[in-house]
Amino acid sequence: MKCDMLIKDAAMMTPDFEIAEHRTIIVHRSRIVEIGTYEELKAKYEPEHTLDGKGKLCMPGLVDAHTHTCQQLLKGRTMDELPMIWSRILVPFEGNLDEEDVRVSAQMSCLEMIKSGTTAFADAGGVHMQRTVEAAVESGMRAAITRSAIDIGDFLPNSMKQSAQEIIDNNEWLYKTYHGAGDGRIHIWFGIRQVMSCSPELIQAAAEKARQYNTGLHAHLAEHRDEVRYCLETYKKRPAEYLDSLGALGPNLLTAHNVVYSEAELALLKERNVNIVHCPRVNFNSHGIPKTPQMLRMGMNVGLGSDGASSSNLSLFDEMRVFRSGIHVFWGLPVFDPVVLPAKELVKMATMGSAKALLLEREIGTVEEGKKADLILINIDQPHISPAHSLINMIVESVTSKDVEDVIIDGKLVMRNREVLTLDEERILYESKRRMKSTAEKAGIWQGVL
Repeated sequence: MKCDMLIKDAAMMTPDFEIAEHRTIIVHRSRIVEIGTYEELKAKYEPEHTLDGKGKLCMPGLVDAHTHTCQQLLKGRTMDELPMIWSRILVPFEGNLDEEDVRVSAQMSCLEMIKSGTTAFADAGGVHMQRTVEAAVESGMRAAITRSAIDIGDFLPNSMKQSAQEIIDNNEWLYKTYHGAGDGRIHIWFGIRQVMSCSPELIQAAAEKARQYNTGLHAHLAEHRDEVRYCLETYKKRPAEYLDSLGALGPNLLTAHNVVYSEAELALLKERNVNIVHCPRVNFNSHGIPKTPQMLRMGMNVGLGSDGASSSNLSLFDEMRVFRSGIHVFWGLPVFDPVVLPAKELVKMATMGSAKALLLEREIGTVEEGKKADLILINIDQPHISPAHSLINMIVESVTSKDVEDVIIDGKLVMRNREVLTLDEERILYESKRRMKSTAEKAGIWQGVL
């Protein structure tokens, strides 16, 4: 029987986060069709491509459930900056990008994500998002993409503002033009930037359109105390309560950050089955420590995101490692609980949790027969990883992006032996360096240092 790919004799992470040794995985027509030993399967299949899994761990591709691909040319710009970087730097920068800027930034983002073991992402939106869609299709990645939604806020530049109707019309055009692109890998969502920059009319319309098209809704929520104060002063409700009053809370809502919640808000979010996404490094640096252990005890779905590259990088391995330390220091040490956030839960967040946040839990997030073949192979035969008493623990503590050797998305090989096969890395690096200064100068944030 012919098949597209055979991954031979690798260690494999099972859906219950155990490690199965010497597994051979058969991929055909974008899906995993059979898993067994090489001896069982070698006579049954004739593969077009064979990947040697010896000394490697095969696990589901990581899913970045909240990022900003248009911020790739802001690398290193927002660290050590005083508040509010969002209104002073990020939004002015985004509002001055042209279509070519967005294209190059998105290509660079996809390149970095693939080389970091990320196979799918949710983009919170910016300008010219059709270029982000095109970059994702070109790269081979899977993505849930919306466009920026800002119609109010005197503290924000007019370059990013549109009327609520214009925003909805443009998002609807994006959906009708690109939803299902890339052999079904691209999903177009509707967006709510955040409660301080979206009118009640826009929030209601975006939520209604997402339900109408049976797609997702992406929002920043409970990111910082200013947002809570604004909601209480303006609407007499906390952020989650305010969104609920407008019909926006539901199982198709992905909320990013989720730091400053009351107990009542957590109960409401759980009741509405809202998907929670944390961005640990950004949250710890400027927002605070979320109530993640409590969220997990309540049975809420939690995913991870990078929040883009303006102050760090796009590595979810780094996010897991930092998140464990921060949650342990804040929630674990005071009550002497060393397992307040176990390694398995962290790996689950970056795979199954984020996949569910993208409404794709039936398709990706685990290595099992019938699911899409979105897989990464990690070189574990290295002194900083092996030998190990627990390989799951080492994924959190020691594995880095550079240990990812092969990446498969939708059954297609997009990186082999660290070489990305779908994007021209040399050209993208060159264009990114050339455009970094011009994009910052247009936004008035250039510091004169490369």
